[in-house]
Order: sequence, then structure tokens, then C-alpha cells
Amino acid sequence: MVNALGQQQAAVEPIARRRGLLRWVLPVLGWLLLAAGVAGIGLHYNSRVWEPAVLAASFASYLMVGALVAVVVLGLARRWVSAAVAVLVSATALWSQAPMLWPDGSAPPGTDLVMMQSNLLFGHGSAEAVVRAVREREVEVLTVEELTPELLSKLDTAGLADLLPHRFTAPSSSAGQGTGIFSRYPLEDGVKFDGFWLNNLRATMIHPGRGPVTVFALHPIPPTLNAGVWAHELGRIRDILDQTTGQVVAGGDFNSTYDHAAYRNLVSGRYADSAELLGVGALPTWPTDRRWGPVIGIDRILIAQGHAVALSSYTIPDTDHRAVIARLRL
Repeated sequence: MVNALGQQQAAVEPIARRRGLLRWVLPVLGWLLLAAGVAGIGLHYNSRVWEPAVLAASFASYLMVGALVAVVVLGLARRWVSAAVAVLVSATALWSQAPMLWPDGSAPPGTDLVMMQSNLLFGHGSAEAVVRAVREREVEVLTVEELTPELLSKLDTAGLADLLPHRFTAPSSSAGQGTGIFSRYPLEDGVKFDGFWLNNLRATMIHPGRGPVTVFALHPIPPTLNAGVWAHELGRIRDILDQTTGQVVAGGDFNSTYDHAAYRNLVSGRYADSAELLGVGALPTWPTDRRWGPVIGIDRILIAQGHAVALSSYTIPDTDHRAVIARLRL
């Protein structure tokens, strides 16, 4: 009898120790997840130009997921006050992301325009894949970043000039500076803006059904090069966009996400992000040259005086960005 009781007690003690451990582990894990959620919200609303914070903000939405998980973990730990706090933090996180997750109504009647945006990694991206996407998706206007003279020649050899015969380009072999606008319809009044590290372009497309439509190809520098200049360039892009009237479409590698306040400033007025209009979320486009990517959406298509009907990404070999293709409603 004594041996049986001893064996039973020996079997119960490890279970009790595990339960005691869980009573501490679950709350600590829940609080850490809750702290991650709070940090994500703080980074989302932060407007201070400090490189570590700017870079971390690229992943703010992932940190916010921690608050949602914390609700479950703290509930299992029966830490009801902490779980209630996690619910409030989760609600705030969802509120911050709601514009990207909730469609902005349906597109009204109008004229559709198919636009494609692609960063081609110092001219290494596949010209054949770009032209294939233009042909298959019936793209009418294309914006390209990191365009080199050699890649421009390859694009023409692959047939881009036949599909999109009108262009305004500023190719460059230096540090990804080159940018281009290609169109099925005539382009006029091309402008390359001074004062940017990379080439940022504007042209007027004469659409047969809608008349003049301003097209931008935009490429502010990444914050990893200089966060102060990055913020300045995004602010200048906003000023340029705000000074442009009429129908506008803008494609670009914005080197920023919806969780950057500087990017949200671009779409706080009459401009809208096509992903935001459709409620499709971040639509990650970078990096595609890593096994764990893409994780953040920095390639965007904006529109003023219009809506979006569809949006998708398209893999271009030999570059670190996915292209994005939007069917816009002018």
C-alpha cells in the first residue's frame, strides 16, 4: 500500500510542476505578445524620422498580430484583466489596418485602364517576363524602376515597343536610378523632377476615351540609405501630387508601406491606393529573392479621380520585386 501511494505521488508531482510552470509561462508569453502588439501600433502612428523606427515600421502589422494571439494566451492563463487589455489593443490594431482590409465601395461606371508597376533590380529583371505580362494582362500603361539602357534594349527586342509604342524614359546604369513610363496611347509633356536621388517622372497620356491622364513613375530612395532624405522625398512627392489636377495614375516603388505615416500622407487627400480601395491588404511585393519573402508591400499603384476594379501581383524572374497590375476605373 505504501509503495502504491508513493508511486501515485511520484506520478502526480511532475504534472503539478508542469502546471505550476504553465501558470508563469503563459502570462509571461501573453504579456510579451501584448507588448509586441503595442509596439506595432506605436510604430504605425510614429512620424519621427529615426532610421531604426522607420525600418521597424515596415513590419508593424506583423507585430500587431501579437496582440491578437495575446488575447488567447492570456485567456488560457486566466489573466482576465490582461486579456481585456489585449482585446482593447487588438481592436486598436484592427482599426489601424481597417482601410487596407475593408473595400471602399464598388467602382462607379467609367473607363477601365490596366496599369502595371515593376522594379527590375538594377536592370536584371527578365525583359521577356515583363513583355509577357503586358501582353497577357493587356496592360495599357507600364511604370518601371531601376531601368538601364541595356534592359531598355532587351525590352524592345522582346516586343515591348509593339505593345506599348509610346514612352518617356530616363534610363541609367548608376545605382538603380533609371525609371520609365510606357504607354499604349500618346504621351506628352514628359518631366524628370530635379532634386531626387533616383529618377522620378511625369507624363501626360492622351487616352482615347478619357482625354489627358497624368501618369507618374515614382521611386523615392529606401530609408536604409538615408532616412532623412527618404522622408524628405516622400514629402516632396506628396507636394507634387497635390499640385497635379485632373485624372492621375501613379505607379512606383515607394520604399514604404501603409504602416509608414509618410506614405499614408500621400493617400490622405484625393489620392487612393488601389489596394486600399479594394481592401486586399498589404499585397507583399518585396523581397522575392529570399526564401522567406515577399513580406512587405512597397510597390503601389495610386489613382485620383477614379477607383480600382482588380489588383494582383506578378512574378518577374531575376528581380527582388513582384510586379503589381491594377485594373483602374477612370
